[in-house]
Amino acid sequence: MSVYLLVLCLALLQQEGRAEPDPPGCLSPEAVRVAEEALDQINQDQTKGYVLSLNRLYDLSHTPEKDKGGSLYKLTIDVMETKCHIISRKSWKQCEARSIGDVPVYGECEVSAFIDSQVTLQSYSCALREVPATAVVEVCPDCPTAEDLDEPVVKETANLSLQRFNEESRLANYFTLENITQASSQWVVGASYFVEFTIVETVCSKKRDASELSDCPPMDCQFAHRGFCDGSHVAYEDEFEVRLPAGKKETIRNAVEVKCEIFEPQAAAVEEQAHAKADSGHTGHQHHNHTHLHPHEHMHSVTPSSDITVSKPRGSLGTIVYQPAPVRASPAASSCPGPHRHRLGIEKLRL
Repeated sequence: MSVYLLVLCLALLQQEGRAEPDPPGCLSPEAVRVAEEALDQINQDQTKGYVLSLNRLYDLSHTPEKDKGGSLYKLTIDVMETKCHIISRKSWKQCEARSIGDVPVYGECEVSAFIDSQVTLQSYSCALREVPATAVVEVCPDCPTAEDLDEPVVKETANLSLQRFNEESRLANYFTLENITQASSQWVVGASYFVEFTIVETVCSKKRDASELSDCPPMDCQFAHRGFCDGSHVAYEDEFEVRLPAGKKETIRNAVEVKCEIFEPQAAAVEEQAHAKADSGHTGHQHHNHTHLHPHEHMHSVTPSSDITVSKPRGSLGTIVYQPAPVRASPAASSCPGPHRHRLGIEKLRL
């Protein structure tokens, strides 16, 4: 009987050992979910810069906290900058990661998150960096390369682009330059400059003459509209002529293009509803009448901002800094690192 009991106990212990789940690795659906939702919360916590996209889960540790009914995850995730600015408040899954021709930025985030019925971001620290121009040119000699944001020609390109936006938009007020966020250049038929910048609504109506814009301060309230723009400027060294179909000639200098997306604050939408209910009503702050563009005029559009309510002030959970790539240890967790979601084709960076 004693031998039988011994065998039974050994069998039960073996079965119990098999029932214990393996620690989650980078291919674990739960770990991937934590990484994805934590990154959404990192983007929500930011007040400037671009939305970050998940490239891969590099490493993790997992600590069950049974007294709290959940688990604590420590993650290392590789990220890439997208083309969406933070003011859009879009999810990273809605945004396109920058390609090799868009001055790509990559990095990694150290993340702490707790998961029970939901994922709660506790803290994060991200380090980002631009892909060096030399690495870009080796793979794509004709791709644009980064420019210093303080260069006079970059500021000129942003100002010319904004000037064209103000001339062509059908919005009620003028906009002014807020920040230049990225710049690059490329040689085409001349030196071509590309800028990305944010703009903010001013107190000046479009009924005023554009020459008075220097006296138009930005609107300092929660109802001010903000926008994100792509602008370009081809600085020809000499004038040249373009032959038109009818045989006429037109001299072209300083070709400028711009495309802006204006985000309507949630507060403005609430204010519009209040005014609609009051029929005319004046609630003590400036009311803005915004005209949506004709569907064919896609150069400038007004988009409702998906402002997200957070329990803490934005920027309070962690930091994002720009610094060189660190020397990293090999992942400790099983099946790590996970697969890449984005490839730039630059093997030397080992993204």
